[in-house]
Amino acid sequence: MELTNSDAYKNKVLIIGLTVLFLIYLCRLFYMQVLDSTYIERAKGNAFREKVIHPSRGYIYDRNGEPLVCDQAIYDLMVTPKDVIDLDTFSLCRTLGISIEEARARFTEARKYSTYRASIFEKQLSPAMYGRISGELHRFRGFYTVRRTIRSYPHPIAAHVLGYVGEVNDRTIEENSYYKPGDYIGVSGIEKAYEEELRGVKGMEIVLVDVHNREQGRYKDGKYDVAAVAGTPLWTAIDYELQEFAEYLMQNKRGSIVAIEPKTGEILCYVSSPGYDPNLLVGRERSKNYVKLLSDSINKPLFNRPIMAMYPPGSTFKIANALIGQQEGVLTPGTSFPCYAGFAYAGRKLGCHNHASPLNLKQSIQHSCNAYYCYAFKAILENRKKYKTTADAYDHWVEYLHKMGFGRKLDVDLPNELKGIVKTREYYDKVFGKGHWSPYTIISLSIGQGELGATMLQMANLTATVANRGYYYLPHVVKSVGSKDAGNDRYKQKYYIGIDQRHFDAVIEGMKDVVTAGTGRRAQVPGITVAGKTGTAQNPHGRDHSVFVSFAPVENPQIAIAILVENGGWGASYGAPIAGLLTEKYIKREITNTALAESIAASNLLK
Repeated sequence: MELTNSDAYKNKVLIIGLTVLFLIYLCRLFYMQVLDSTYIERAKGNAFREKVIHPSRGYIYDRNGEPLVCDQAIYDLMVTPKDVIDLDTFSLCRTLGISIEEARARFTEARKYSTYRASIFEKQLSPAMYGRISGELHRFRGFYTVRRTIRSYPHPIAAHVLGYVGEVNDRTIEENSYYKPGDYIGVSGIEKAYEEELRGVKGMEIVLVDVHNREQGRYKDGKYDVAAVAGTPLWTAIDYELQEFAEYLMQNKRGSIVAIEPKTGEILCYVSSPGYDPNLLVGRERSKNYVKLLSDSINKPLFNRPIMAMYPPGSTFKIANALIGQQEGVLTPGTSFPCYAGFAYAGRKLGCHNHASPLNLKQSIQHSCNAYYCYAFKAILENRKKYKTTADAYDHWVEYLHKMGFGRKLDVDLPNELKGIVKTREYYDKVFGKGHWSPYTIISLSIGQGELGATMLQMANLTATVANRGYYYLPHVVKSVGSKDAGNDRYKQKYYIGIDQRHFDAVIEGMKDVVTAGTGRRAQVPGITVAGKTGTAQNPHGRDHSVFVSFAPVENPQIAIAILVENGGWGASYGAPIAGLLTEKYIKREITNTALAESIAASNLLK
């Protein structure tokens, strides 16, 4: 029978339609099997389970190998929503100690993340809870446990140095593919600064799972597993015994201590007081404890004072001006200035305490003469043999300070370091008008007051520079990465401050006399030559702050210290005796005057 044109057209349409349907089916099959991993993941999930193996975080030790930060095993309960079948929600909630409403909320969050990928349902199971849930997992299909580690601290010290770890936020997950929800990351201290070294590399384990949610062993005996790589250990420069003793002395006080080994820049001791027990920010109570610490607006235990609190350095700053004045040629060791109970200028007077007059440079350090440094600062800024204007001379004075580490960051291996305060000429031009300010206008800078702010890290660095007679290494906490003797390649360079070595002689002699026959007698250590300088940082809100810097032994410096005790009064009151005790503890490994240590530790300045 001959087909009509109409029949031929219908057959043609039918063939085309069938061909299109076949192509659609073929494309969909290709998409499902090749392009879309959803169905592959679902199929694999019926027989296999890919478990992330979280590496142990690198341990942290003190300079002598004493563990400061270790790892402790914990377990998270994971859930894969699409595998959850016939769940006895009541039994699960009873086992975990949570409400039905809380369980539903967690399921909702898990489904938002993914229906076929696992996410955390209950984090950081206690050992008792882990024991209970392990025996009942076969009843809860879609649930399994993953081993993790959390930090533990054998000694409750050095919290601001070590830092803490916390759960990653959404922004970190978006910016770095290494991290997934529930992972942990360094939040502060060297935990943050050395995160990449400490975190290690995740592994993967493929296990067989039966229909009852029971693991049946590793797939092909682990042939396709990827082993986790533990984090790199760190050896800090911190001396555990010195750190513990320093925190003991600073209890019930606000302030900072930084001690540096001059010949390396290694930070031996780092105290921010009041501090806290780092174990508080670990485990299931971490969030509650963090809120409690954060809400303490009076003591601010989370505030990292040695690198973030900026104070007028007071008379300890006279060391810097003595060095600059000599380098600029306006001072010599024999230069003397009079002091009539202070420095008179423009109908005003910057006072000073009673002492002999006139004094030379060494004596000016010993007796901390304010008038001497007013004359010296005036001579620096009015040096018309080198500079046309006061502003030009001031610019060069600022350059010296920057080389000494003031008004800029020292790039210590701790996050959130502040640069301190050193004003530029533009600041004074704006305040007083260009050409309308003079040495008298800013004379308080001569004695470390006025528009100056220094951290105790910067003051400790200056003291280490004086001990080295003109150079320093960048201060750093981590002594070695990977092994005890590997070293830390970030901190090998010497930084010279532009002061000739000979100019340190009179300054150091004066600092020695401060301790033997001046305002810093309480820093004396039997058998050890100590060079120091007291200071009093003015405090408009109450009693002045006690400041002291020192290094010892003078012949072969091993430790340089900067101390500030808020509301401690004169530098001799708290700063000097604390420095002496710490010097003896570090060098001799013992304390002679235990009564003094007990008295200072018992003093409460937080009242």
